Amino acid sequence: MRLRLTAKILAFILSGIANICLADEKPNIVIILTDDQGYADVSYNPHSPPEVSTPNIDALAYSSIICTQGYTSGHVCSPTRAGLMTGRYQQRFGIYTAGEGGSGVPLDEVFIPQRLKPAGYVTGALGKWHLGLTEEYHAMNRGFDEFYGFMGRGAHPYFDHSDMSHPIYRGLKPIKEDGYLTTRITEEAVDFIQRHKKNPFFLYVAYNAVHSPPEAPEEDIKKVTGDETRDTLIAMLKHLDMGVGQIVKSLKANDLFDNTLLIFLTDNGGSAAMSANNAPLRGFKQMDYEGGIHVPFIVSWPAKLEGGTKCDVPMWSIDLFATALDAAGLPLPKDKPLDGKSILPVLKGDSNKLHDKLYWSSGGGKGKWAIRSGKWKLVAERNRIELFDLEKDLSEKTDLAKKHPKVVSELTENYNHWLEEMADPISNQEKRWKPGDAASANNKSKEKKKAARVKAREAKKKSLKP
Repeated sequence: MRLRLTAKILAFILSGIANICLADEKPNIVIILTDDQGYADVSYNPHSPPEVSTPNIDALAYSSIICTQGYTSGHVCSPTRAGLMTGRYQQRFGIYTAGEGGSGVPLDEVFIPQRLKPAGYVTGALGKWHLGLTEEYHAMNRGFDEFYGFMGRGAHPYFDHSDMSHPIYRGLKPIKEDGYLTTRITEEAVDFIQRHKKNPFFLYVAYNAVHSPPEAPEEDIKKVTGDETRDTLIAMLKHLDMGVGQIVKSLKANDLFDNTLLIFLTDNGGSAAMSANNAPLRGFKQMDYEGGIHVPFIVSWPAKLEGGTKCDVPMWSIDLFATALDAAGLPLPKDKPLDGKSILPVLKGDSNKLHDKLYWSSGGGKGKWAIRSGKWKLVAERNRIELFDLEKDLSEKTDLAKKHPKVVSELTENYNHWLEEMADPISNQEKRWKPGDAASANNKSKEKKKAARVKAREAKKKSLKP
């Protein structure tokens, strides 16, 4: 009996020592960002259709914190990535659309790895970059020690890597590559973990799956839905899920998982062109409805966060910058104020609120923008405005704009004040679309038509005079 008690006491002491040591260690930080993955294209989502199976992502979700109100800061790829890497509204420096990502994030903006490297972190970026096409905007010149992937264009073939005008890079050099790209990104991630297991590291794994083109190994494509694109997407999901599983397995095999802050999310809502499923949300990629910006969002850090739970506090991709610095015990920058906040106090239960308001804007002539404040969500495109109560209507089926004009007015005013702080789009210097521009344009058009009618009548009168 004494021996058993002694053994238990010893195990308890050793466990306490291990926990103390772990607490003093800087955590590894891993961000897994998937591309165009639908909200219901993870099988832990109760709305997921039967053909979807993501056992590895599910296992991670069930052992972690599922953030049910996780958002991205854009409804397409580049803007989200720019906001994530800087912790700031990407509109502050003119990134509104995917095309502007090719122009590059201004070089005076600081990325996450540039803050972590001085603290002893090894940094790596894998997969899709899409934050500038030329060398000065390359990941290796934005704080990353290692890079494997492609620079831009949004999409990249999964099998054929022979186009050297759009190559796969290792570091700063284009390389000839073979293999299925999702698998290759996973292999590079596992290798990075193995090589740097003795140092704290920041690893950014930006899969291009399940973005177009629809390509997967033939043996994995099964006609289970009757939709060829959908069936291919399911096969692509299989390899993406296997990749997430292998990354987690590698972290565990190297005794790194418990002290790794691992965040899984996707860059925007699922794409209609790829037959993605965003149930129960309305809309798709390129929209500011929930289906375009509300995404799968999982946070794991066993040493610090209680797993197997859910968090219903709205948070988003911009928050990951401040979260990474908080996890590493680093101060927030003072030279450029962040718009994101660390989500750790909320996930630890020390707070129940992050943001009063969330803003989206794709700028330019289409005038797409949205704002969320508490339960209210305002979605606008030019002069069309819709208001939704997300607590009662997550699927955004019932427009309440006419019923609550005061709320519409207040949120529109909030958006206008926010927009005044943002820059014009950098790609073509098109001016930001502001609420009221459509009405103003319509009024000008009406005035022009009226003047033309008056002029025509006067001309007719003159022609009738003898």
